[in-house]
Parts: sequence; C-alpha cells; structure tokens
Amino acid sequence: MKILLVSSSARGHAIAEALSKSNENPEIISLLPSSNPGIESIASEVHEGDVMNFDLALELAKRHKFDFAVVGPDDPIGAGIADVLKEVVPCVAPTKNLARIESSKGFARKLLLEEGVDASPKFSVFTRANRELLNNFIAQDLNGEYVVKYDALKGGKGVKISGEHLSSINEGVTYANECINECGQVVVEEKLVGVEFSLISFVSGNNVIDTPVVQDHKRAYAGDTGPNTGGMGTYSDANHSLPFLSKEDLDRAHKINVLTAKALEKKCGAPFIGFLYGGFIAVKDGVKLIEYNARLGDPEALNILPLLTSDFVHICQGMITGELSENMVSFAPKATVCKYITPEGYPDNKNQRGEIFKLPPIPSNARVYYGDVKQNNNGELLLGGSRSVGIVGIGESISEAEDIAQNICEKVEGPVRFRSDIGKEELVNQRVTTLKQIRS
Repeated sequence: MKILLVSSSARGHAIAEALSKSNENPEIISLLPSSNPGIESIASEVHEGDVMNFDLALELAKRHKFDFAVVGPDDPIGAGIADVLKEVVPCVAPTKNLARIESSKGFARKLLLEEGVDASPKFSVFTRANRELLNNFIAQDLNGEYVVKYDALKGGKGVKISGEHLSSINEGVTYANECINECGQVVVEEKLVGVEFSLISFVSGNNVIDTPVVQDHKRAYAGDTGPNTGGMGTYSDANHSLPFLSKEDLDRAHKINVLTAKALEKKCGAPFIGFLYGGFIAVKDGVKLIEYNARLGDPEALNILPLLTSDFVHICQGMITGELSENMVSFAPKATVCKYITPEGYPDNKNQRGEIFKLPPIPSNARVYYGDVKQNNNGELLLGGSRSVGIVGIGESISEAEDIAQNICEKVEGPVRFRSDIGKEELVNQRVTTLKQIRS
C-alpha cells in the first residue's frame, strides 16, 4: 500500500505516525513545503515543494499510483487539491465546493440558515452592495458587541472581536470594509459569551463518527493573554468529553456536525469526505457554532491521533468508500495535554530562526511532534519562526497528563518558551466555574 501525505507541521507528523501504525504497513510518500524531521523519520520519500503546486502533487500521484491521499493544511484543501487529484487518487479531503464550509464563513452561515440548523448567532453578510448598512447592524442589532470575520482563508488571522481586537463601532466598520475590499464580502455576527471547545468528526457523507473533544488555547501567554496564535496547546479528558460540558452539550455538538454533513451533501450534490472540525462554544442556552474547518486541527490532532486504538488506514479507506462505521473507530480512555514549545519571541519576534534547541529523553507516556523545525548535519534541532514542537502527555486524568507534558517542557534547552498553565487544574476549574456562572 502507498499513501500520499500532503502536509507539513506537527499535524502532518501526527498523521504520518498514525498511518504508519496500520497493520497494512503502508509506504508513506510526503509532499511538504519544508523539511520536517518527524515526517522524514517515517516517510519512505519526502518531496519538498509548494503544497499549492497541484501539478507537482498530480505528477507524484501519477508516478506512484497511490491507494489514497491525505491532505493536512487548509490552503490546498480550500483551493481544490482533491478535485485535481481525484481522477488519479482518492483523497481524504473534501472537494473545493464542499470545502467552502471552511473557506467561506458566509457560505457556512447561510447553509445552516437555509437548512434550519439552529447553531448560529445573529449574523449578516455584507458586500459592496449593502456595506452602508454595516454601522446600523453593529450598533443597533448587535448593541456594539460584535465579531468581524474575513470571508476567505487567512491563516487563522481573519477574525477580529470587539473588546479584544477592535475597540469601537467605527473600528469594526473600518475592518469590515477592508475585508470587503480584499475578498468581496464579510460576515459580521453577534459576540458570544461562553466556553469554547473543538469537536472533530471523521465524515463520509452521512456517516459522522466523533473523535474526543478538545479545548484549544489560542492566546500567546499564560492566563489567555496576548495575541492569538495558531494554538499554544490543548487538552482532552479520559471520558472523551471535557469537565465543563454536559452530555446534552456533547450530543448537541455531534448533532450539529451530522446536520451540517447532510446539508453539505444536499447543497453540493456530493458527500463530504474527510475531517469536519466544528469550533463550538457552550453558552447560556446550549451550544453554538463559531466556525467550521474542513481538516484536522493543529494542535487538536496531536491530542486525538495518539489515542487512536483502531487502524487509521482503515478509517481513511472507510471515509473514501462510504463504509465508515462506529465499529471502525476506537480511542483509548486516556486524557491528553499538549503544550507547544515555541521560540521565546513567538509570535511577534522572528529573529531566532536557526538557533539550536535540545529536547530531553521522551518517556513512553508522551509524544513529541515536530512543527517549524529543521535539523542540521549534526542532528541538532533548529528553530523556525513559528510553533516548534508539540509535547503531549498521556495519562489517566488531565492532571496526570499535564504533569507529564510540563516536566518534559521544563527540560527543553534553548531560547524557547511554552504556556505552563495549559491543562493545569486551576485553569480547567476556571472554565467549569465560568460556564456555571453563565448558565446560572
């Protein structure tokens, strides 16, 4: 068996590891934008090149006759790599039309509205034709509490929130107009108050099988302060829920994913195949959808895939063939905590590229996934400009998993940092208390 992995980053490393554990003993050939020591240690061949160069991916597919391809990043999925490859190799990724659930916030909101899926806050989509209504909508309909969403892929940097990134109605209108000028339309919606969580499902049309729920931490510094990042770390619980969620919350998030998968197939005339990643928020009266992604999350994949006790290759084949079922998917009843090691100056200071850092020995109850890292001829690890290494502790409880991850992170040598509070009992309890207060 041969598998094409189009990916990079720690997520790509985690995917490669999960595929390599299959009883099918697959040969993995990877297309990635820059070297990754983790992927290189697993793949039989690595081809460095632009993952947006679909001709290169197609040439590889024709040469190797892969059984299937797995695509990690959002940009090639949103641009339609599955459409280009599908005549040669089936993809664990949706087509460009279906991937609009991530690449267009307006498409996603309108789809749920049209199909009667009650999961969205109050929202409106603005274009050049109705941009003059922006001020009234923000000031009157939303009472000045709003979120402005760039209506295209922007590397997680397109969403701005009142009170955090935007300090007035005028600033909101200005940013909304910038979005319209750049990509044609913008989504403005009600600012929700609650506690966020991620639910990623393996999807093949109407077959929707959930993975463990995860909570991400976007802010750069402890206490959820500082600028947003790609994600400084994540945690999951041994029961595959989270301490602040009720069974009703979890059931509702699953139902929204199911209804969305059905709505996508109805709208697009083809089944969604791949990973449907719902970013949810538990609010006063239930669960609302913040946004959808059409891929595995990073860091979420680093929590989910190490717990997989069933065969990931068979799951991927099941998504492609439509034979995906509950009995194909099982996870260990363990908790995980992921903490990202980053350069000291991340995300603002990029001046540490090429500096050496060193990892300690990694115990069997932990995993290390390489992100923006290179390796020199001496085998030393070199920092890039972004998130470097995902350290994952695996334990019987969140607290135990956190201890494992924390102990490793503290022993990393070099000009690096990490968020020590992720997975700590104090922070987890804070989430529980926050939601109780909101719902009281």
